[in-house]
Amino acid sequence: MSDETPRPPRRKRYGGKNPRRFEDKYKEHDPARYGETIAKVIASGKTPAGSHIPILVAEVLEALQLKFGMTGVDATLGYGGHAAKILEKIGPTGNLVGLDMDPLEIPKTEARLRGLGFGVECFEAVRSNYAGIAKVLEERGTHEVDFIFADLGCSSMQFDDPARGFSYKSVGPLDMRMNPSRGLTAAEWLVRASVEKLETALHLNADEPRAESIAVALAGHRFANTTSLAQAIRESVRVSDEDERELTVRRVFQAIRIAVNEEFTALEAFLRVLPKCLKPGGRAAILTFHSGEDRRVKQVMRQGVRDGIFFEMSEGATVAGPEERRMNPRSSSAKLRWVTRA
Repeated sequence: MSDETPRPPRRKRYGGKNPRRFEDKYKEHDPARYGETIAKVIASGKTPAGSHIPILVAEVLEALQLKFGMTGVDATLGYGGHAAKILEKIGPTGNLVGLDMDPLEIPKTEARLRGLGFGVECFEAVRSNYAGIAKVLEERGTHEVDFIFADLGCSSMQFDDPARGFSYKSVGPLDMRMNPSRGLTAAEWLVRASVEKLETALHLNADEPRAESIAVALAGHRFANTTSLAQAIRESVRVSDEDERELTVRRVFQAIRIAVNEEFTALEAFLRVLPKCLKPGGRAAILTFHSGEDRRVKQVMRQGVRDGIFFEMSEGATVAGPEERRMNPRSSSAKLRWVTRA
């Protein structure tokens, strides 16, 4: 019998110099061990697999006007990038509640923040849609906090994982649910959708100019995976410009994702209860990524100022600068707005 230590199993081989599949990018999935690789990926303008680069961080911190000892809510915890910086600003005497509806990501993010030294005395992760913020606060014996932050839409680790079905760039199940244990998948939603329902979703959720013809081509049909849906969209669009065709695919995926997750319903519910969850003088800052989100946020903030619920709001939206857009192209569509409770 050999006394030699058994060799660990060999890593799965992939074609080419660098791994292309999400699951093969083992170095990007282990940033603590492969920091140099992570830095190179970010410097190239890409997001490391399984992670998320927070957007407009300095601007968000300034908008929230954070001080030591403050209490607040990160209503969309995600990867925890903004939360980590917020926790540094409010210090060990402050307290942050982080909300997220994704059962797959929230335990990872909680572990990540605990590893950075943020204990239970200053941070709590709660599995909840941000529409339930008032109930979450009430369950913790309070109704108002000093600040609330929300970063709308999907996180990169959701988009980039083919198994979640958000992206058409890799083959995966046509799912798109932020909470994979609840509701219809995108495939099921499309099978049940009428032409009229899908056309309305394309108009309202993505301002899609070819909504009618696309709805006729897709509604009521079952698609095996993300790439088969993408191909059906391309075939339904009569344009010679390849870039415009791909933009159409992106808009349709966005519209279906918003419908599957009822994102605008949740956003409107969140915005309705936002004022009563803020202390007088408290700040809310919201990052949006497309016109449907930004339009709703802007309208509620403006109406709140007119009604005396808020006493000031940001002048226009803050957007990412050239360097941030170069380093993180996903920041290009981001808009930050803030408001102060009267």
